[in-house]
Parts: sequence; structure tokens; C-alpha cells
Amino acid sequence: MKIAIVCYPTFGGSGVVATELGIELANRNHEVHFITYSQPVRLALLNKNIHYHEVVVPEYPLFHYQPYELALSSKIVDTVKEFGIDLLHVHYAIPHAFAGYMAKQMLLDQGIKLPMVTTLHGTDITLVGNHPFYKTAVSFSINQSDYVTSVSADLKKSTYELFDTRKEIHVIPNFIEDKSNVAAPNQCQRNLFAEPQERIVTHVSNFRKVKRILDVVKIFNGIQKEHPAKLMMVGDGPERLGAEDLVKELGIENKVIFFGNSSEIDSILKYSDLFLLPSETESFGLAALEAMANKVPVISSNTGGLPEVNVQGISGYLNEIGDVDGMIQNALLILKNDETLHQFKKQAYEHSKSFSVEKIVPLYEAIYNMALKDNV
Repeated sequence: MKIAIVCYPTFGGSGVVATELGIELANRNHEVHFITYSQPVRLALLNKNIHYHEVVVPEYPLFHYQPYELALSSKIVDTVKEFGIDLLHVHYAIPHAFAGYMAKQMLLDQGIKLPMVTTLHGTDITLVGNHPFYKTAVSFSINQSDYVTSVSADLKKSTYELFDTRKEIHVIPNFIEDKSNVAAPNQCQRNLFAEPQERIVTHVSNFRKVKRILDVVKIFNGIQKEHPAKLMMVGDGPERLGAEDLVKELGIENKVIFFGNSSEIDSILKYSDLFLLPSETESFGLAALEAMANKVPVISSNTGGLPEVNVQGISGYLNEIGDVDGMIQNALLILKNDETLHQFKKQAYEHSKSFSVEKIVPLYEAIYNMALKDNV
């Protein structure tokens, strides 16, 4: 099957999932064509079944904002015609599903029928898509898709509540590769970040307000008062400066490392003992799943799709949004001794297998086959 994937190429969860899905589909002998404005950060073009097509938006002084949707839809049409694409899979409703619909109509005018699958990831529904300026277009794009999937049951519920959609939404959770083949942490390398008696606590995100970055620092501060620890902050965004200021205010600069954006997340997680994700909301919680796959238990908020990923008392603990004290206490329950920590690490890893590539990717293939069958 020849599949075109449209996604954001950045560090965000939707782009990561779309890229990893495309790579896995290519490994399963599908021909995959990525269409976006730059090469996805996790995409290495070392597979004969993977192709990348850059969307170029010419600068015209006539436009106050350059028309990316128009350039994208035109690129989709050109790619479909040149390579004989069978199916289009767009990730994120705005602007990708809307551009996909325009491409479908242009192709139909030339006698080419192109089925489109739209995957909803979260903020395209709960934040961007729910804005009054975009809501009508999002509803239209969802309804014009041949098949629609969402990454969690909670996101499916939110979509039905927020939008006038008539489409059936199929829940296909995010997936993770087995990390057991990643090299185990080397004690000498670990010592570059922390002393042997110190626990390593980690947070990975885009450092936006919804991630409650200051709560991450406060939770860690409570942990380190009771047990020697270091905090690894991975990512970048608007809340980073405030977090750095709070670290200085608390006098724990020597216990916190800000890495910025990194392509070595798995390596950092391999050294970690606990993962913090106290977000205001998460449509799924891919960062938590990646931690669990690296044998790292999770302390998270009990919101959005997180309860579908992080199981209370098994892979970690969940607390209500903003319950810093409760998260500190639960973190200390996990970290209190080596035996308990080892048990939670083992349980987190075992639970992550529920979201394995082998279990999830065939669900997408089944959707593709239904879309192609309907399109005959």
C-alpha cells in the first residue's frame, strides 16, 4: 500500500507518533510518503520505503500570512499523482484535515478518488480546534474524513462534546517500541549526572503552561528534602525561564539540569528512577508511556487520557491537578527503598507492553483497508 502521511515535523507528540507510525509501516513493506514543511525530527531517510516531500510556501508580499494550507493541498495532489498514492493519513485536524479535504476535491475533479484518515491528537480538538475562529472548519474536516481515529477514549468523548460531528471515531492509542534492546545505563556515565545514592527524577515536555512546569520543580523540591535526588528537565518552551527562576529561588540550582530539546531522550530515561507529568491535561500522555517503556514509573495528574496510560499503584500514581503535596508523598512511596523502586520499574515496563507496536499498528492497517474497500 502507498500511504501519504501529513503531520507536524516538530518534537510534539502528534509529530512523533506520525513519524514512528510511518517508519513502522515502511518496515512492514508499505511505501510511505511524508508531506510536511521540514523533515520530521525523528525521521532518518535510511529506508527504501520512506520518502519525504517538502512543502514550500513562496513569500508573496500580497499576503499578510502565507497560505500554508493552499501549498500543502497542492503538494498532496502532486504527490498523489506522481507516486500513485492509495491513501492519505493526516495527523491533527487543523490545518491538515482541511488541506486534505481540499486535495481530495481537486483530485476528484481529475477522476482520482483518495480516501483520507484523520487522527485527532489532542490540542487540535481541545485548544486550537475549539476556538470560535476554527470550530466550524474543524467540524467540517472531521465529517469529511473517510475515517477518524483518536488517541484516547477521553479525547473521543471530548470531540463529541465540543463538535457537531457525525463520524464514528475509532480509538487507537499511541504506541511505543520495546526499549529492552536499548543499552542499559552505564554506572560511570550515570555518575556524570548524579551520585550513586541520588535518585534521578525526569520531566520531558514542550514546557508550555498546560504542562505545569512550576509544579514539576515544586514536586522535585519536596522529594529532594526527604531523599537525595537530581532533576533532569528535558525540552524547551515558554515556561522554562520561570522554572529556572524558581529553581534559583529554592536554592537547588546544583540539583537541576536543564537539557533543552534533546534527541537522546531514551538515554536520559534509562538513567531515571521517576518521571513527573503533573499536566493540566493530556489527551494521551506519550511522554509517560515512553518513560514506562524505559522502566521508569510515573507520577502524573489524573486528567484526560492519562488514567488510560498510567495505572494507579502499578505503573505509578495519579493525583488531582495541582496536588503537589500528594504527588510528593506518592513519589516518596516509590523511591523510599530499592526493593519498592525495582518493583515499580518492573510493573511500569510490563504495562507499557500493552501499547506495543505489534498490537497497535495493525489497528491502523485495518482502518486503512476499510477505507480502501469503501473507496472502490
